[in-house]
Amino acid sequence: MSNKKTDEELKAFLGKGAEFTGKLIFKGSVRIDGDFNGEIFGEGTLVVGEGGHVEAEITADHVLISGEVHGQIEVRQKIEIYPSGRVLGNIKTPCLMIKEGGVFEGNSRMGDENFEKIHEYNSDS
Repeated sequence: MSNKKTDEELKAFLGKGAEFTGKLIFKGSVRIDGDFNGEIFGEGTLVVGEGGHVEAEITADHVLISGEVHGQIEVRQKIEIYPSGRVLGNIKTPCLMIKEGGVFEGNSRMGDENFEKIHEYNSDS
């Protein structure tokens, strides 16, 4: 994964061997190295580490993927798929980076349009 440091505080960590099913809403940074199934809504960065397996509808500012992700992904700023990363699903983002060895199977839409889903969870809070 990238050595890039972020200013965001790590708010949650799901380690290898751990499983979670449900809805995750966060501000800041979250790292998933285990298995997650459900929905993820974030204002900040989602990191799926090597060995992480996510089956979810994802909405976040940044998404960094070194593990495996299945589902629809909407990203406000940038998504990066690293050499060990694998994405199966559709991506909507203004900036998509796939490092050599990274896998993306699906459709992508790029642009800086408003993402309605990004604000959906705010009205539920």
